[in-house]
Amino acid sequence: MDWMIGAACASLVAGAAYAKKSLTLSGCLAAILMGTIYYGAGNLFWFGTLLLFFITSTLLSRFRKDRKREMEKSYAKTGNRDAGQVMANGGMGMLLCLANWLIPHPAWMYAFIGVMATVTSDTWATEIGSLSRKPPRSVLNLKVLTPGASGGVSFLGSFAAALGGIVIGLGAFVFAQISGLEQDSWLGWTLVGLIGGLAGAFADSYLGATIQNMYRCKVCGREVEVHDHCGQPTVSARGWSWMSNDVVNVLSSVIGACIAIGLGSILAL
Repeated sequence: MDWMIGAACASLVAGAAYAKKSLTLSGCLAAILMGTIYYGAGNLFWFGTLLLFFITSTLLSRFRKDRKREMEKSYAKTGNRDAGQVMANGGMGMLLCLANWLIPHPAWMYAFIGVMATVTSDTWATEIGSLSRKPPRSVLNLKVLTPGASGGVSFLGSFAAALGGIVIGLGAFVFAQISGLEQDSWLGWTLVGLIGGLAGAFADSYLGATIQNMYRCKVCGREVEVHDHCGQPTVSARGWSWMSNDVVNVLSSVIGACIAIGLGSILAL
């Protein structure tokens, strides 16, 4: 029955997102599969936390979209996400959910909070930070960068990342309580979400500034994440050829998960 409920709820949410063009068809199908597993192999703790990330991130992607339109042309990830982007953000959590289903252990839950806090913090930092009136600075040397440049950080974006991690930590605690899991320390869960999310988000920026595969537009000269810009094919500028934005997302999620496991174990949530 849980698997059927998961499939129905996931189909409803993913179908609505597809209708609103927040997901491509492949992204919609991937989201249905993912949501089914999150609820069928898990419970509301897993499914609800995933939903919290997805809904808030989707709403933020539409907030002042007109101001973000030009910068989105440089991003590999946009508001219309495909299967690869869906899996890059939620695939790690799905594996943790299955692992907990097979071998239950609190570490899987800590790791899951870290993963979801990371992808939420990173997405919130991008969506809100792109609206900053001050240009971003390099996470490596604090030099001023062009808005939308990979590896750039701003005060507004960092604040949004912290807020996203807090929301995931608190939300996970609430969903755990509703699911009947004996968790008492809301503050501990909040700290795991906050610190795990920030660690993962800054790791994402660092990887983006160092080894992510970036391209250069032959027309405007900007460094971008996409293969086409200004109507022309881009050329490779730096980074490892296989280190795409999706791979960076996965690696930063692993870092956020490891931080969350360590912190959760110390706090004995």
